Amino acid sequence: MLKLSDQEKQEVIRYLESNKELPEKYRFLLFEDKREVELVWNGKSNEVCNIVLPFQTIEQVDEPRAEKPEDSALQADLFAMDNRGRQLQGWTNKLIWGDNKLILSSLKNGPLREEIEKQGGLKLIYIDPPFDVGADFSMDIEIGGDTFTKKPNILEEIAYRDTWGKGADSFIAMIYERLVLMRDLLAEDGSIYVHCDWRMNSAIRLILDEVFSGGNCKNEIRWKRQPPRGAKAVSKQYARSSDSILYYSKSQPGIWNRQYKEYSEKYINAKFTNKDADGRIYRIDAIGDYSEKSIAAFRKRGLIYDYPSGKIGLIRYLDEAKGEAVSDIWIDISEVNSQAIEATKYATQKPEALLERIIRASSNEGDLVADFFCGSGTTAAVAEKLGRKWITTDLGKFAIHTTRKRMIGVQRQLKEDGKDYRAFEILNLGKYERQHYIGVNPDLREEQKQQQLAIKEAAFLDLILRAYRAEKVEGFTTFNGKRAGRLVSVGPVNMPVTRLFVEEIILECRKKHITKVDILGFEFEMGLFPNVLDEARGKGIDIAPKYIPAEVFDKRAVEKNQVVFHDVSFIEVKPHVQSANKQNTVAVELTDFSVFYSQDSIANAEATLKNKGSKIVVEKGQIVKVSKDKDGIVTREQLTQHWTDWIDYWSVDFDFESKREIVRIHNAETGETEEQWTGDYVFENEWQSFRTKKDRSLELTSVVHECPPGRRKIAVKVVDIFGNDTMTIVDLSVGGKK
Repeated sequence: MLKLSDQEKQEVIRYLESNKELPEKYRFLLFEDKREVELVWNGKSNEVCNIVLPFQTIEQVDEPRAEKPEDSALQADLFAMDNRGRQLQGWTNKLIWGDNKLILSSLKNGPLREEIEKQGGLKLIYIDPPFDVGADFSMDIEIGGDTFTKKPNILEEIAYRDTWGKGADSFIAMIYERLVLMRDLLAEDGSIYVHCDWRMNSAIRLILDEVFSGGNCKNEIRWKRQPPRGAKAVSKQYARSSDSILYYSKSQPGIWNRQYKEYSEKYINAKFTNKDADGRIYRIDAIGDYSEKSIAAFRKRGLIYDYPSGKIGLIRYLDEAKGEAVSDIWIDISEVNSQAIEATKYATQKPEALLERIIRASSNEGDLVADFFCGSGTTAAVAEKLGRKWITTDLGKFAIHTTRKRMIGVQRQLKEDGKDYRAFEILNLGKYERQHYIGVNPDLREEQKQQQLAIKEAAFLDLILRAYRAEKVEGFTTFNGKRAGRLVSVGPVNMPVTRLFVEEIILECRKKHITKVDILGFEFEMGLFPNVLDEARGKGIDIAPKYIPAEVFDKRAVEKNQVVFHDVSFIEVKPHVQSANKQNTVAVELTDFSVFYSQDSIANAEATLKNKGSKIVVEKGQIVKVSKDKDGIVTREQLTQHWTDWIDYWSVDFDFESKREIVRIHNAETGETEEQWTGDYVFENEWQSFRTKKDRSLELTSVVHECPPGRRKIAVKVVDIFGNDTMTIVDLSVGGKK
């Protein structure tokens, strides 16, 4: 029942009629909210994403399968019962590309939740969300002795604009919803560690108090990031050299394993001042609250010290001590040194020692841990080394590729050391629900939102078609324009072009007898090509996928016809098939790789450079360093001398159609789950070569792989230095004519 006076009621009516906000006092008069403290921000909503999208397995990574072909007959039996290597049963670790809000919602509400619960639930989450992201989606790529900064792709730009570019409100709204989903996904005895710095730590602490309740706050850990005397001097404030790590449990008490660090020499000299008859060094602690029974047990072991006064103490020998118990101030872990083996050149990379302490403290061997902003993959790498299972996700393709390389390296090292490891798979969301186009006002009513959305989408399509120099067409479901006898379909602005999107295009092509199509997209779903293109060609349809460059949003570039839509990369391979002594083998040689990527232009660099300046640009698949000397003389140096300079990683699946790609579809109405074949196959990573920090060389011919006679398809995947993947498929006959 409302407790408003007549005067207050009239005042409320006047405010509503004049379309003005109600004074703050009415929030408490109109609504019975008993919370003493509440975090409020512009646009706050308690609505949490509950979308369930199917996960597609794009790649299965099982490093050691093809290293010793002579053992292949034996391996089939071993892998069925061996916990090392490929998992035929049980949990397979997961590296997922995509928006973590949709991933979290699909994990929480979809079929994978059952698999998570079978592992005992998700025990630990560590996240290190980007706070001042501007540069976090940019990547420094080493080209010879120079460094090129790759700009964010358009999806990353949109994520920045939506999540960070609108100020603190947009960041808080983003992290709040994701923390609610993480809490619901955690096991009851699970914990979460949120890494933050001075920019947002106070707000995040309040959000965590609201989501997990303040009573479940275990610690605010202060981590001194830099080594002693390593903080940079700042002229008008104290140098910033520490981060906060906020540690919460879902419920009390949660998993807790006390961690210890080695005693410092200073501590040992100050505390361990006694020596027994055998020369063993010890200290004497207060007996504390031990029971009489415990004290008797200590005495029996010779660990009780009797003072002349009659008091007793507890003897702690140095050689038996675990070390000093770790407190909430961590000063013994330094940042990742640029020369360290674990360094990945990823700007926000955290040291493995930091994650090792967290994972050891709040999980046990065999537990499932997760990181939903995985970056360079430190959480996954440490979890694997410590015998934990893991799920990691990231929006950036470069992050996914960096993590893939790192985890293969971890697998190799564990194998070399004779230790256990698990296979992992790379997933993405099979189809995306279309989200509102950038710029739609979230405060509008739904009808007004849809009207604004239609206007924005029409403007977006006109912009892309104008930049592509295509004329607009009407009367089609999937086509937006036409150019030089080819119909043009423009992919969405805020998500990758998916298989579902292309299948709808193929369907309309067949209905209306269309044979030539260009698909323009800012990003394409991992593993999309070449399978779909081959499928289309088999139906008489020529599909040309092309990347939309970020320059389409530059009106001057569009007006001057300077926007270049570059083709998807092209791979050329040569299979080497041999048959001798009833043994059939195949090896794959990588013979060419063409890239059509552009970022900036040589002409623009030359026009804008100052004297004694230089800039690295990418133009039509060539990386060029443009320099201007003190006299204004311009020189160009091509940094990519050979097609192999573009390749960071390549891998082979020697029997591509051996594993169907199955997605599990959740029916919200019936609550049941059904499995469906997507029509595609999982790329099983059987051999790979990639550049590392220590070894920049690249093998261009795979191992020789033994296989039974008959026709087969071999898939080859190449990942370029920017993290973009391209795949080709070779159809051949083994033990017969090609």
